[in-house]
Amino acid sequence: MDRPVAIRTYLDFEKPIAELESKVTELRALEGEDRPVSIAEEIKKLEQKARAALVDTYSKLTPWQKTQVARHPERPHCLDFVKTLIEDFTPLAGDRYFAEDEAIVGGLGRFRGRSVMLIGHEKGSDTESRIRHNFGMAMPEGYRKAVRLMEMAERFNLPVITLIDTAGAYPGIGAEERGQAEAIARSTDCCLKIGVPLIAVVIGEGGSGGAVAIATANRILMLEHAIYTVASPEAAASILWRDSSKAIDAATNMKITAQDLDQLGVIDVIITEPVGGAHRDRETIMRATGDAIARALSEFDGKTPAEIRKQRHNRFMEIGQAL
Repeated sequence: MDRPVAIRTYLDFEKPIAELESKVTELRALEGEDRPVSIAEEIKKLEQKARAALVDTYSKLTPWQKTQVARHPERPHCLDFVKTLIEDFTPLAGDRYFAEDEAIVGGLGRFRGRSVMLIGHEKGSDTESRIRHNFGMAMPEGYRKAVRLMEMAERFNLPVITLIDTAGAYPGIGAEERGQAEAIARSTDCCLKIGVPLIAVVIGEGGSGGAVAIATANRILMLEHAIYTVASPEAAASILWRDSSKAIDAATNMKITAQDLDQLGVIDVIITEPVGGAHRDRETIMRATGDAIARALSEFDGKTPAEIRKQRHNRFMEIGQAL
């Protein structure tokens, strides 16, 4: 078990775990002092108790609690995955129409010895980077950049990997004036048209058309505690009940978890997270995600562009037919 760190952020439902891990930290601080009674045994018991509480809590998370985990401020984001999984990453910027949108990052690199195009939402990890990346909410130029990069990948016969982590496309006036809906539609259309494998991974939040625009893929992978939804629980509650405080009810009824979406056939693979969420053991979740992407890509080795397009088209046409 990872030792607790002083700056760890705990969610509301993790308070019992926080208390136990805090006690362990306090005792460890005293352990080095010259004391007549050893406290090593007490520390071990508390660690076991904290671990048991963590396992028990995360074995029965509600959809709303999973939403909180998916939004955890310490959860690894797109650039964290890029840094770990992609070698020689070369970012490519701009949509060649209006501007660069840093909410969507993209570029060329090598994934386990194979050249790929990577595109993903980046939320940022501190105040400065969150503002720069607009909290992962892309403008039209972000989706036009994604189209440009996907078309480039097809031109050079490179598979595309997308990392999904956004509350949704940016809903501001400027974005609407520059054709937000049209840009999302064209990006979704491009996902369907390209003749190279497209593997999408929902690593945090997959919100609305802002996610679908780069997630209309041959294979959709999803981290165990990520969410993928037509609208955020808060937005859905505002629409259905005109009361955003009913977000818990919305989350429970919208089938937004990886487990629900796997049963519905919306996603293909659930990537198991370390106990306590991806943020508690980044090395493990990066390795598991890399393995899952590699397996998904291998399914399309030797397939023609027509076969790849047909599989993708059929995959989405079949959603909901067996319900």
